[in-house]
Amino acid sequence: MRFLVLGAAAGGGLPQWNCGCANCRDARLGRIAPATQSSLAVSLDGQSWAVLNASPDIRIQLQNCPAMHPQSLRHSPLRAVLLTNGDIDHIAGLLSLREQTAFTLFATAEILDLLAASRVFDALSAAKVARRAVALGAGFELLPGLQAQAFAVPGKVPLFMESGTVQTDLSGEQTVGVRLRGCGKTAYYIPGCSGVTPELLEMLQDANQLFFDGTLWQDDEMIRSGTGAKTGQRMGHVPISGPEGAIARLQAVDAAKTFVHLNNTNPVWQPDSPERAHVLASGWSVAADGMEITL
Repeated sequence: MRFLVLGAAAGGGLPQWNCGCANCRDARLGRIAPATQSSLAVSLDGQSWAVLNASPDIRIQLQNCPAMHPQSLRHSPLRAVLLTNGDIDHIAGLLSLREQTAFTLFATAEILDLLAASRVFDALSAAKVARRAVALGAGFELLPGLQAQAFAVPGKVPLFMESGTVQTDLSGEQTVGVRLRGCGKTAYYIPGCSGVTPELLEMLQDANQLFFDGTLWQDDEMIRSGTGAKTGQRMGHVPISGPEGAIARLQAVDAAKTFVHLNNTNPVWQPDSPERAHVLASGWSVAADGMEITL
């Protein structure tokens, strides 16, 4: 399996258009590499590709990835898109894929219902883009020879659907992780997760590669940085650090581990930061746009 990190950042990207935090300033000045919004591509043969989550930045992401360039007048190596939730930073890119090229769109029935409720997504021609509902726990073929399985992880409804008291540890079709199996290897993609449960830990025991939610370094990061009033938990994301954070909770997972979906405030963007050093010393890597991983 070959993976391409199309986008490493969380919603808003790095730099975020309206943010003047230290990371965004440094990205604008070229001191650290900028990053587009979260998306991952996977292929078994380097010719046919599936994209996990359609970022608003997908047009420039495909442009920056030679493996995804057309090979004839009207062509794309993109064969499938799989959505892990209905957040804007994971579905808005579908609108940039409306130019009458066929691919298959996979998502849970709940996420497909969300798309169906907004007529703007009818821009994806039904004659060209087949929508396929996937059941939790049921295997399906994402690409020829590449088996996939969606499974529930703790999370919440998309921000634009929130009302009243918001439950952030929902377990169902609104937030899923993806298990990928091909060429004798197993990978997991979990860009959004509000907590590491015993059930998730058990599932990950066969992982060769794990791409996991690295949105925030610490739960109150947005508050500390003055960029927001919500904790990571309220946003539906487990922090990287702390006793209940991803590093501690996933320590027993014997796999190559990569943090994806990093918020613009996260100090691990800084290559010389103690936070990044801790991540690397803990056996994790930090995603970057253009990163390639082959199993």
